Amino acid sequence: MSKTTVKDVSTAERQDTAAPRTVGGSRAFAILLLITGAAGLLASWVITIDKFKLLEDPGFTPGCSLNPVVSCGNIMKSDQASVFGFPNPMLGLVAYGIVICVGAGLLARATYPRWYWLTFNAGTLFGVGFVTWLQYQSLYNINSLCLWCCLAWVATILMFWYVTSSNIRNGFLPAPGWLKNFFGEFAWVLPVMHIGVIGMLILTRWWDFWTS
Repeated sequence: MSKTTVKDVSTAERQDTAAPRTVGGSRAFAILLLITGAAGLLASWVITIDKFKLLEDPGFTPGCSLNPVVSCGNIMKSDQASVFGFPNPMLGLVAYGIVICVGAGLLARATYPRWYWLTFNAGTLFGVGFVTWLQYQSLYNINSLCLWCCLAWVATILMFWYVTSSNIRNGFLPAPGWLKNFFGEFAWVLPVMHIGVIGMLILTRWWDFWTS
């Protein structure tokens, strides 16, 4: 009888060990994903609508074209605005929608396995890499800013760093102990620094215009 009990317990332990670990997220993390996803989705939606209006009427001026620097129209007319053969914001309509779904799931206390979190992290990494390229193009090649694009940039940067932070703290991404502790205590530092650098680049790029 005792042997059977020991065997059953051992089998159960092996099953528990073999089962993939699933992880959720805090309420604050879920809300952050909802807010950044909604902000990115809103920006993508507005830019997409304005892009269609611009295609219908080449003389159309988007509402966020305020001056020679802050000119969404210049951005929309550029080749960089359709890198994949269709307007970039159409990609955002899908991507930011996924972020909202993940945030809503976390708010409902859903948990996801390691592969899901790593895939999600890879998506945000692609997103932050893509917006970094767009930032460079906007500042130094197109020579214009789009306010809705800036909103999408900030949203993407925030979600990337906080998703990365979560994966490091949960052990899904290999990292030394001090780095886990850093992200546990100061997860806000790197996204704030990242956004601050972009802000400084924008400020210095058109310093004469801002100060005139």
